[in-house]
Amino acid sequence: MRAIDLITDEIPPLIHTDSGDKALNWMEEFKVSHLPVLKNGNFVGLVSESDILDHLNLEENLDQLFQHLPRPYVLGQAHVYDVIAKMAEFKLSVVPILDQQENYLGCCSVYHVMTVLANTGSIKENGGILVLEMNASDYSLSQIAQIVESNNARILSVFMTTNQDSTKMDVTVKINKVDLTSIIRTFERYDYHVKASFQNGHGDEDMQWRYDTLMQYLKL
Repeated sequence: MRAIDLITDEIPPLIHTDSGDKALNWMEEFKVSHLPVLKNGNFVGLVSESDILDHLNLEENLDQLFQHLPRPYVLGQAHVYDVIAKMAEFKLSVVPILDQQENYLGCCSVYHVMTVLANTGSIKENGGILVLEMNASDYSLSQIAQIVESNNARILSVFMTTNQDSTKMDVTVKINKVDLTSIIRTFERYDYHVKASFQNGHGDEDMQWRYDTLMQYLKL
């Protein structure tokens, strides 16, 4: 999926003559903390709620409030993963999308991207989830897949989470079975550390892990 396919018409851009008050009102209306700013139809940058609130006179226009605005964006042909990476890198609620000539095409919000991803097949399909913790040097997708498939199951999706301050990584595996008991036992026989599981029959521990993970995401 490309960035251009994620453009939403629900979030309009500001223009450079709009006031700080108007920008804040729009952010509240559209439930975002960033908005793109155009000048003569050209993208000049992204304004944030926190930057506007740093100024005293919000009746001034954006040209008067800011000499320069940051210009994070992605190109229309970029992959959805590039959009997510840009959001994470700059902690953005909205990402502007430009063409090769840097003409403004539109924008997408983090909520819209999450909605689109949630509607993809691997996420919507019924199944269980395992989180494996391991040293980054020990990661082998082929071995993980072999263990899953040896239990007459298949992997629907995989993603990895790394920490710059650690040599360890988390590998989140979605599997097309809701009862993962036999798969977990097989991973443990191969000395894998199963950090968490989301499946039928598991309650408080998994719910707490889900909650903690959500809280970490919201702090981004």
